[in-house]
Amino acid sequence: MTEHRLGIIMNGVTGRMGTNQHLIRSILAIMKEGGVKLVNGDTVMPDPILVGRNTEKVEGLAREYNVERWTTNLDGAIANVDDTLFFDSASTNLRASLLRQAIDAGKDIYCEKPSAATLEDAVDVYQRAKAAGVRHGVVQDKIFLPGLLKMKKLMDEGFFGRLLSVKIDFGYWVFEGDWKQAQRPSWNYRKADGGGIILDMMPHWRYVLDNTFGRVKSVSCLGRVNIDKRWDEEDQRYDADADDASYAMIELEGGAVAQIFASWCTRVRKDDLVTFHADGTHGAAVAGLTKCYTQDRPGTPSPIWNPDEPQTIKFFDTWQEYGADLGFDNGFKSEWEMFIQSLYEDKPFHWNLREGAKGVQLAEAAMQSWQERRWIDIQEVPE
Repeated sequence: MTEHRLGIIMNGVTGRMGTNQHLIRSILAIMKEGGVKLVNGDTVMPDPILVGRNTEKVEGLAREYNVERWTTNLDGAIANVDDTLFFDSASTNLRASLLRQAIDAGKDIYCEKPSAATLEDAVDVYQRAKAAGVRHGVVQDKIFLPGLLKMKKLMDEGFFGRLLSVKIDFGYWVFEGDWKQAQRPSWNYRKADGGGIILDMMPHWRYVLDNTFGRVKSVSCLGRVNIDKRWDEEDQRYDADADDASYAMIELEGGAVAQIFASWCTRVRKDDLVTFHADGTHGAAVAGLTKCYTQDRPGTPSPIWNPDEPQTIKFFDTWQEYGADLGFDNGFKSEWEMFIQSLYEDKPFHWNLREGAKGVQLAEAAMQSWQERRWIDIQEVPE
């Protein structure tokens, strides 16, 4: 049995998602468990080097979690031939140029979504990686959530019959930052910094729909800037000009329609911060981040519309939890493990830069729909 060392350049891990999901709950958790197991009995042990622009932040992060290597010199890290995988979860606007630099240096690529700020850049990065012969993957974490894995199992088993519709309800109230600290970074609300809920979330909805419910065919979308003044990390007021809510209809292959509500200006009264509700001729299911509930054909209630009397049916009681006995690992960690396995076992990795480009494509189409106030058909992303 052999233990292989995988040197990983982890750029942008001082951010909330980079620290919590990618460093702590994925790479460090994998290291604690003894590495990624391969089918031949070998293991792969990640050896990360943390990269960030702020010396105090990146050094402090490395010290807190006992990571031996860190640097503020990204160019030097990419130039090091001993570290063969480049991971990026930093600024969306810089992602395409950084991925090109890493690809040109012969690095394999794994990155957060969106894989670029524009479809042109996303396709170019994919084709450049393909031409260079490097392996590549994009984080598509939500399809590895326990709730959606259970939903996918129901789809594969034919539980729904003919799928009719999907409703995605996402969001929560993000405070403006004046009287209470905002829960999201200020760049999310500035166009110039790659902000906006459409660019941030449409790539998620693309891979969720494509991989769980059906291929995306067309989109109609409206965006809104509901709160145009916010306060940043230094308590400075700024103009929030990026969309903070979107309302979309998406046509799926097979005829089902997806309705997507996404907002950072909504207050939660549902089971989770995001819910996926699928209706079919034979049954329905609602999934959150972890749980999934079903209602089959015999168990569907028969309500009668009567506005003069209080509703007597307790609708929540007519649903049954599904898959409570099914255990799943952290979604980010699971995809990291699958990608690392693909590097060493020469297996294809489906969620690659082309799949990432599809997410950017849907975001651009949604913004075009908003601007032109019309439906936009989704074409095939070039190979």
